[in-house]
Amino acid sequence: MQSQLALKGKMTARHIKAPGPGLWWKVRNLVHLWRGWWRHAIAKALGIGHFYGRLYARLVRADGTVVNYGLISTRLITDVGVAFLVDDWDDDTTDITTMNFHACGTGVGAEAAGDTALGTESTTITDREAGAKTQPAANQLRTIATQDFTGSGAITEHGIFSVVTESAGVLWDRSVFSAINVANLDSIQWTYTCTLSSGG
Repeated sequence: MQSQLALKGKMTARHIKAPGPGLWWKVRNLVHLWRGWWRHAIAKALGIGHFYGRLYARLVRADGTVVNYGLISTRLITDVGVAFLVDDWDDDTTDITTMNFHACGTGVGAEAAGDTALGTESTTITDREAGAKTQPAANQLRTIATQDFTGSGAITEHGIFSVVTESAGVLWDRSVFSAINVANLDSIQWTYTCTLSSGG
């Protein structure tokens, strides 16, 4: 005697996105997006070659809760960063591939092309981290790193540096944004993309 058993079922899946920081944080942060966006928009509209950085942040709390801040700054390549690139191109006394160390801090002063360091680098509650680099497009370089925290702080700035040593090295890019509050055992994943736009 033989019998057959047929099983049928239906499965559905829904992608659940991590919650954002809330409308009020996004409104407060608009000024930091605007400072860089309008310069980029003008250069693009006029066909002027330029390059710029975009910074994204994702907070992972100690309990595993994720807050996706998304794009938090479109801003500034520094004078010393550009000089570092030119020196590498000229005679290889520097190496642009070393521009891959993420740092953060609590400084709130607006970015300036003349910046050579973060306003106040957080050196007691987190260390600089080397990023994992990719090339999402022919004219883009992306570096992603996660910084873990051993204490509380209001993180308001981020930078890309040429060395892992804290408070040292050449600053490629500095971004300022509304505070991301961290506590012990929290972490922030930074995603930084530099885009070089041709002109003509």
